[in-house]
Amino acid sequence: MSEVTDADGVNDENDSTDRPWKSKKDKSDEGGRSFVTELAIIVGIVLIISWLGQTFVFRQYVVPSQSMEKTLIGGAGPNGEARSNDRIVIDKLVYRFGDPRPGDVIVFKAPSDDWDGGVPLRDGSTFRGKVMNVLSWFGYAPPNEYSLVKRVIATGGQSVECRNEGDGAGFKVDGKPLTEPYIDKGSQIDDRPCFGEDFGPVKVPDGNVWVMGDNRSQSADSRFHMTDQFHGTVPRGDIRGKVRFKMWPIKRIGGVGSVNPQK
Repeated sequence: MSEVTDADGVNDENDSTDRPWKSKKDKSDEGGRSFVTELAIIVGIVLIISWLGQTFVFRQYVVPSQSMEKTLIGGAGPNGEARSNDRIVIDKLVYRFGDPRPGDVIVFKAPSDDWDGGVPLRDGSTFRGKVMNVLSWFGYAPPNEYSLVKRVIATGGQSVECRNEGDGAGFKVDGKPLTEPYIDKGSQIDDRPCFGEDFGPVKVPDGNVWVMGDNRSQSADSRFHMTDQFHGTVPRGDIRGKVRFKMWPIKRIGGVGSVNPQK
């Protein structure tokens, strides 16, 4: 009678090859690897979606100053008290299919050095700078640029001006007075019709917009940059998007609408 050996298909009890069962340790190792793999896939998908969204659809910003009050809250309070700055979300698609309109609240990149107030950008050559730049791709850090938020008052081809005295004193576009219900006149430091000095008329170049803050006497807007190469206007290419809503703090969650001052 022939002797049956392992070669004929019977496994030795110490041979783990092709065994139909697995030890608890094997299952534990496999479960750990499976969890790590699934977690990596989920994180990767989230990052891709976040990158696509932040790059092409929306982006969140923090309002840094008082220049858009009462529409948007930022910076210290009237008496210097600390408070929560508004977090806003912009629509990055809207201007791919249409032009900015008077009354739109927009976020834009400083068009020239005259706008940035001498604030240095982060150093992308340092380790921290590189990490922050990567995080900014996914919306977890601000973009490495000087960003501002203002309201569009006039668009390409229009002329804007303001006079503090005489008939028809106040802001005008193409010679017609503006209606601006978003300005809290009672809180303005300067109570003159222009909430500052006379200016203009300035003709807005085609493809550019003229912007001002709702807190008119505390906003370093187009009026203060008329000596740069764009005469204080903002090129469309520097506009990052239209502000759609406030997402934080909770008590201020809500939409940010457009109010056309020319109507």
